[in-house]
Amino acid sequence: MAPVRPTGAVIVAVVSIATLSCFYSRLKLPWRRITSTKQTISKKPRNGLIDAIGNTPLIKINSLSEATGCEILAKVEFLNPGGSVKDRVAVKIIEEALDSGELVRGGVVTEGSAGSTAISLATVAPAYGCKCHVVIPDDVAIEKSQILEALGATVERVRPVSITHKDHYVNIARRRAAEAKELALKQRNLDQFGAKGSGQINSHMSEEVNHDSAFSDDCNGGFFADQFENLANFRAHYEGTGPEIWEQTSGDLDAFVAAAGTGGTLAGVSRFLQEKGLNIKCFLIDPPGSGLFNKVTRGVMYTREEAEGRRLKNPFDTVTEGIGINRLTKNFLMAKLDGAFRGTDMEAVEMSRFLLKNDGLFVGSSSAMNCVGAVRVAQSMGPGHTIVTILCDSGMRHLTKFYDDQYLSQHGLTVLTSVTSLKFLGLV
Repeated sequence: MAPVRPTGAVIVAVVSIATLSCFYSRLKLPWRRITSTKQTISKKPRNGLIDAIGNTPLIKINSLSEATGCEILAKVEFLNPGGSVKDRVAVKIIEEALDSGELVRGGVVTEGSAGSTAISLATVAPAYGCKCHVVIPDDVAIEKSQILEALGATVERVRPVSITHKDHYVNIARRRAAEAKELALKQRNLDQFGAKGSGQINSHMSEEVNHDSAFSDDCNGGFFADQFENLANFRAHYEGTGPEIWEQTSGDLDAFVAAAGTGGTLAGVSRFLQEKGLNIKCFLIDPPGSGLFNKVTRGVMYTREEAEGRRLKNPFDTVTEGIGINRLTKNFLMAKLDGAFRGTDMEAVEMSRFLLKNDGLFVGSSSAMNCVGAVRVAQSMGPGHTIVTILCDSGMRHLTKFYDDQYLSQHGLTVLTSVTSLKFLGLV
């Protein structure tokens, strides 16, 4: 019997496969690892907005990897529908509140937020049949309140004060939830017993609700999201972000680093990763004005003079928004950390410009600080390690502050027109 000879098509196919294998091996890209989850993600349409949250890509930041000799990977959380990592938190908080009965359809979710969590809550609340009322400091970038209003949330801007003050934006948000509950109770009493019976059962309402209620008469109660202390925040990342990073790297990573505001992302991811791999190190990167660096490295949050409530005025601490804090939240206390690094405003600003010019990544202030942290970890560990961080949000919400050269110059931050190297981080 004559031997079977391969056809021309078979020969071409074999040569093509060999050529592609050689091509990828020469590039030395982590393509198998980074794209491995694409095989497990369903190609079917996702079921609405909520199902589109999470499973964000993990990308290699080429410029930082080349400069440090490490493989620096970033979870692109600004690709969530609400534009930030806080989408995960908003979903978890609302779903747990609905399951427990603390929140019902038609109710109002209230929150005190510097922006991202508020936007995420306003984005996802309608999908659960709920409304959103947000209290934010009046010094956050104006585009954040504009986005909130466009999403249909009620926005209340207040002056920044210490968390110990009754009119701190978080404390006001907590009161607003109580007011919404009181209003709903009054309305139910009116419906069930009439005005006379309602007066006997619920004799008074708060002065603020009587005078100028923030909620309509059809309000079906209120729920305070409490992102700082609500451990649903931690669970969102312990059950979602952490496992995704582990799967996308096939467990082959050496370190994770991120800044902390509420502490939920850092805590959830660090605890999950360290439970999966004992050799994975987790670090905090902390901005100016925050006491968390001192707490992690020295065990002391701040000096007596620095304590919140003792300051004579609200100081200018950092141009980064949503990260850095001077108290220990329940979420942050869940973190398992091996150390911390201090970042500066100038480093964050220059990192953002460097990433835009060299990688086409338009990132927000906290994302830029996280990348500063990734470089710091790379410097401390040395070349050859894999380091993961988070791109929390994009620069779209930071145009009037973090990306405004005039605003930055008022705080002594002169931005270079072209950042071509990492010299500002000690790398040329």
